[in-house]
Amino acid sequence: MARGDRMSLLEVSGVTKRFGGLIALNGVDLAVGRGELVGIIGPNGAGKTTTLRTISGVVQPWSGSVKLDGIEIAGLPAHVIAKLGLGYVPDTRELFPGLTLGEHLRLAHSNLGARSGEDYESAVRRVLELFPPLRGRMSQKVGTMSGGEQQMVAIARALISRPKVLMLDEPSTGVAPRIVDNIYDALKELKGTMGILLVEQNAALVFEVADRVYLMDRGSIVKVGTPEELLRDELVRRTYMA
Repeated sequence: MARGDRMSLLEVSGVTKRFGGLIALNGVDLAVGRGELVGIIGPNGAGKTTTLRTISGVVQPWSGSVKLDGIEIAGLPAHVIAKLGLGYVPDTRELFPGLTLGEHLRLAHSNLGARSGEDYESAVRRVLELFPPLRGRMSQKVGTMSGGEQQMVAIARALISRPKVLMLDEPSTGVAPRIVDNIYDALKELKGTMGILLVEQNAALVFEVADRVYLMDRGSIVKVGTPEELLRDELVRRTYMA
């Protein structure tokens, strides 16, 4: 299995997933070390989102192992995996339009915050420092916010419990450039404090922040390396940086 340079917090070994006769994941191996930011890139339909959904317990693997900080989590329900320290921001965000920012953060902290031991007020100050546009918006319903602001809410909600590993699926999609900059500034600040697994269509963003990058195609990992190593490959440069 490909491992990070640091002791792995997240270890995925030989994970397969089938939907009927379709093999969505075919023996996926990947790892995220402590304090490491790891990216996954690849074409549409490569299996990137399915990988995150399988790790998080939203869907169950057909076979293989997923360990979070040494604990086997493959097959566990998503809410149990979250309580063990996995934060997941799906591409759909899964927010409640009628609830305020404060209500989203309060619910997440009440369900998961006990694991971190951090009181609610301190947790809110911490996450809002990462996302200045959300300051003063605690009483605003998220359904009235822009898509980029909603993305920040989704990430802040995932961070409120201090997860061991944060997974993000396409955080830049449909988001204004200034908000993308804010999100990636936050990721740079978080880097080193937790494991981060980042899926993006915009490979240039991943290469800018990642310690290592996995290239997926047709449900399999086909290349892995540092951004510098992958960008020495002419095909990778032509395909993802053109």
